[in-house]
Amino acid sequence: MEGSSYRVVFEKGGVYLHTSARKHQDPDSLIAGIIRVVEKDSDVLLHWAPVEEAGDPTQILFSKKSENGEPSTSEEEPTFDPGYEPDWAVISTVRPRPHLAEPRRGAEPSCPRSSWAFSVSLGELKSIRRSKPGLSWAYLVLVTQAGGSLPALHFHRGGTRALLRVLSRYLLLASSPQDPRLYLVFPHDSSALSCSFQHLQLFDQDSSNVVSRFLQDPYSTTFSSFSRVTNFFRGALQPHPEGASSPDLPLLPDDEPEPGFEVISCVELGHRPTVERAPPVTEEEWTRHVGPDGRLQNIPELKSRIFSGGLSPGLRREAWKFLLGYLSWEGSAEEHKAHVRKKTDEYFRMKLQWKSVSAEQERRNSLLHGYRSLIERDVSRTDRTNKFYEGPENPGLSLLNDILLTYCMYHFDLGYVQGMSDLLSPILFVVQNEVDAFWCFCGFMELVHGNFEESQETMKRQLGQLLLLLRVLDQPLCDFLDSQDSGSLCFCFRWLLIWFKREFPFPDVLRLWEVLWTGLPGPNLHLLVACAILDMERDTLMLSGFGSNEILKHINELTMKLSVEDVLTRAEALYRQLTACPELPHNVQEVLGLAQPREHSSPSPPVSPLTLSPTRTPPPQSREDVVPQPDSSLEILPEDEDSTYS
Repeated sequence: MEGSSYRVVFEKGGVYLHTSARKHQDPDSLIAGIIRVVEKDSDVLLHWAPVEEAGDPTQILFSKKSENGEPSTSEEEPTFDPGYEPDWAVISTVRPRPHLAEPRRGAEPSCPRSSWAFSVSLGELKSIRRSKPGLSWAYLVLVTQAGGSLPALHFHRGGTRALLRVLSRYLLLASSPQDPRLYLVFPHDSSALSCSFQHLQLFDQDSSNVVSRFLQDPYSTTFSSFSRVTNFFRGALQPHPEGASSPDLPLLPDDEPEPGFEVISCVELGHRPTVERAPPVTEEEWTRHVGPDGRLQNIPELKSRIFSGGLSPGLRREAWKFLLGYLSWEGSAEEHKAHVRKKTDEYFRMKLQWKSVSAEQERRNSLLHGYRSLIERDVSRTDRTNKFYEGPENPGLSLLNDILLTYCMYHFDLGYVQGMSDLLSPILFVVQNEVDAFWCFCGFMELVHGNFEESQETMKRQLGQLLLLLRVLDQPLCDFLDSQDSGSLCFCFRWLLIWFKREFPFPDVLRLWEVLWTGLPGPNLHLLVACAILDMERDTLMLSGFGSNEILKHINELTMKLSVEDVLTRAEALYRQLTACPELPHNVQEVLGLAQPREHSSPSPPVSPLTLSPTRTPPPQSREDVVPQPDSSLEILPEDEDSTYS
């Protein structure tokens, strides 16, 4: 492949073909080669050729130069056992017929290894499949529009991400919701689309931020970049009425829409409205909503007031029982008394279950013993600077311990997970009654129990939803975070896990939670609270040249420095700004509670599978397992000096 009409835009050595279906590849079955992306006239080709055994430097030195300007060299890596059971789909057991291959200087057509060389136009690709994670090396399988598979490319020295980054300059790659390892390929056939690409300069060589985001969520990222060609993509990815002209961009080979796909395009948000918080609801105002029989009246108005202003401290003890579902908003005073008697009896029956277990029995019950040990350790360091819990032999600590152990009897499947003591502590502080605190805590756990499930699906979904909202609200911030390997927003994990318990002073946590418990203005206000914090810190993050470790460190140092009223004001303003947008994507509407999920809704953007999920005992886990810790030198969950929740 020589001549002035060629321009090599990408070159990577150490890309092997595995020509044997056996688990342990012998040296003769591994063919080392070089993968290149070449612009030839008006076409773009993907070309692979073997490194010839003669070691002719012309087979290695093509046009790539190293960072110091000298020609780069690639040496054939020694063959070795891959150490894994290969996917049968990626083993080339039959010699492929070369496609559009061109002989290179020094190549001998009769050489068996040279016959494996292939070249394919990017426009002929139908899909690209990535390897499973955790293998000794990554591979890519390319499928053509004709339905055939090219030889699997095994990247022994890495480079799959770099190749995908280059391909994304010429192709639209859509991640399949049914198979996250499969990318559907959509070539840029439309001249109007090509003009838009050149005008917007979306896939510049230095656009590492776009690429990073693309590698996390290829489909959403690709389409989120085209605010000026939104209508084109809507037409391209949605079925057309009979008789309507089809777009130039093919959807699928059979021209049917792929279930689960939705266009995520940059939307033009209007002006962010000004929001003013109201004063807290007072006891006198609450009393005006109580009818003759003790039944609350004008409940929507009362909830709206709590959302906009919170509650005065003296009112919380009563109002929290309603907000957390312990008492019914529609019940009368007599009905509430009967309900409390019933729930009191139920609580002590559950408490007796673990209280009656002898020490000898507990030695044979590793589950209960594990819960007890973990709870005792966590309780001993929960909010110890608060006067309600400070000092040795504090009765508040005993109540925390008993309530959490009883919850293990109430919810056997979930049991106790580290972080729950943080959620119970403010509730017990406010209601100051063991039974009432238990049932209020159960109500809170109904809202957040998914955060503590070992499947981690709830936390993944929330981080994905948070990323989705942030993309719509502030694409440049997302691009910056992507460029610093922080685009998965894992530094927000603690925020969502325990509802910002460690981010605000204790009194502010009480205000924040009672506002969130109203369920207004939608089901995911806590995600907008996270967006509001990031919005407040965007300039500091983007203008300070922070890397991933500095971003994590800065986020953790926000602890106790945030104003809850400022954050709530901004969160509500963001909500109003989003809901005022007439073209808000449907999946964003779903997150905000403005639309019902579709039958085939797009999955949330995938999140890096770090140790995101807290795990249940036994065996008891340390708090370090509850949150991701990219740098062990950074304190993830700072608290008191005697706390190890870090």
